[in-house]
Amino acid sequence: MDPALRAAASGMMAQQRRTEVIANNLANVNTPGFKRSRAHFEDLLYQTVQGQQVQGDPDTQTAPAIQVGRGTRLAGVQRLHQQGPLEDTGRNMDVAIEGEGFYQIQLPDGSTAYTRDGSFQISDQGVLVTNSGYAVQPPVRIPPGASELVISSTGIVSVRRGQDIVPTEIGRLELARFANPSGLFSMGQNLLAPTAASGQPVVGFPSDDGMGRLQQGSLEGSNVEIVQEMVEMITSMRAYEINSKAIKQSDEMGQMANNMTR
Repeated sequence: MDPALRAAASGMMAQQRRTEVIANNLANVNTPGFKRSRAHFEDLLYQTVQGQQVQGDPDTQTAPAIQVGRGTRLAGVQRLHQQGPLEDTGRNMDVAIEGEGFYQIQLPDGSTAYTRDGSFQISDQGVLVTNSGYAVQPPVRIPPGASELVISSTGIVSVRRGQDIVPTEIGRLELARFANPSGLFSMGQNLLAPTAASGQPVVGFPSDDGMGRLQQGSLEGSNVEIVQEMVEMITSMRAYEINSKAIKQSDEMGQMANNMTR
């Protein structure tokens, strides 16, 4: 196969992957706590047509090697963890994180997952859970008859009962942060799992030791910028188009060369 065909085809595949990443970003523009991703590419091996040559004095006349590239490939998809906008919901079960940190969520198998989505619910057992029914860790149990739930910026959870004037503290939320949050593994349902690339979680209270602060009655929105994604989609489409033209041109050149022998 013509090397130009392979190189251009790899470019088309790369732009297709880039478009898939952009499409996923746009699909999650309204997902609470979602972090946009970016496709990262690298060039492939090069064919050395001619090695480096010394012409005359080695200190002044050295001709560089002649190399021809053989295309590109997807090197990784990076998740960008910039802070998303805080959106006021007025719901006391919505708690946004302003700064670093993730909520800890217990999965049915006993393992711990992490999320930035603070749209919590109360289960039939009075436990604070996610929209999927997974319990927040450490567990917070809302007592029967609680009339008001208050979550402070430092994670202290308090309730009022009946005619009580002073709220009663019933627990405290904790956050976890990672040395490399981009290395977390996406599980779906707004959940992330730790990996060797992310490092081990460091657990602490909100507003302490570099942890973010909590804001009750708000949710962290997606950090996807629609205009930016649309610009990147147009760029990807144009790059895909020009690579397809390169394939067509290379094919036509091959046909011309074949016709010369007839």
